[in-house]
Amino acid sequence: MASAREMRLRIKSVKNISQVTRALETVSASKVRKAVNAVMATRSYATKAWQVLRHVAEQPGRDSLHPLLVKRSNVKNALVVVVTGDRGLAGAYNSNVIRFTAQKFDQYSVPVKYIAVGRKGRDLLFRRRKDVIADFSNLPAAPSFADVSAIGRLAVEEYNNGNVDEVFLVYTDFVNMGRQIATVKKLLPLELEGEGLVEDFEHKASSGPSAAYEYEPDQREILDEIIPRFTALQVYQAILESQASEHAARMVAMRNATDNAKELVSALQLVYNKVRQQTITNDILDIVGGAEALAAK
Repeated sequence: MASAREMRLRIKSVKNISQVTRALETVSASKVRKAVNAVMATRSYATKAWQVLRHVAEQPGRDSLHPLLVKRSNVKNALVVVVTGDRGLAGAYNSNVIRFTAQKFDQYSVPVKYIAVGRKGRDLLFRRRKDVIADFSNLPAAPSFADVSAIGRLAVEEYNNGNVDEVFLVYTDFVNMGRQIATVKKLLPLELEGEGLVEDFEHKASSGPSAAYEYEPDQREILDEIIPRFTALQVYQAILESQASEHAARMVAMRNATDNAKELVSALQLVYNKVRQQTITNDILDIVGGAEALAAK
């Protein structure tokens, strides 16, 4: 059994760790509120952009309007944009995203390339020997659209140049503080029906008379501008969702760590009391034994 001094040092060490985890929990709670506010602030713009894009793309001759609207019959390569965090201490947040990506694309029918957003995801992809063609790490704590637009532009360029025939986005959808869901979304070619973009924007306008739009100078130039921008917007929104999910996961993980530290301190305190009681008992026995030895003389 450890000595009383060793037990005191262990208790002090665990208490120090609990103070650190409590501080990290507080910081994450503050960051997750800001991240959720940022997600909510993009909803109106994303919804209106979706309405305009849908109106343009649903016009007759959709396949001839823009290359990003055409589904390629012969798919040879795919590109996956994987969004993770730059730091750990978030429970299984980062590993869950990579595990989900592996389940979806390890046995994919065509070769897959990856764009890693976040240092943890990049390291895990390299460890699995994946083909990572680009890395976007150390994004700002509150990224702007300009900070992440290069990711969407790169995906569009890879698609337009014929290097890939499909582009997917893997990120973590923020549901609430206790639930974050790994999600895969097809970015290109642009999907307008089924389980594509329609269900991703839950706050789209209610049903009713469709709005009338006037386009200047013409549809093609509008599509050339709006489709790449909307693709980058999806990446931007996914990064905001992932950041909110990361902070929430870290807050929960640090809260659990703090609670576990408290339980461990209580258990160590009981052991320390037993050791201290045993030490006192041994000292009393030594004194009694010595007194009896002196009395026997």
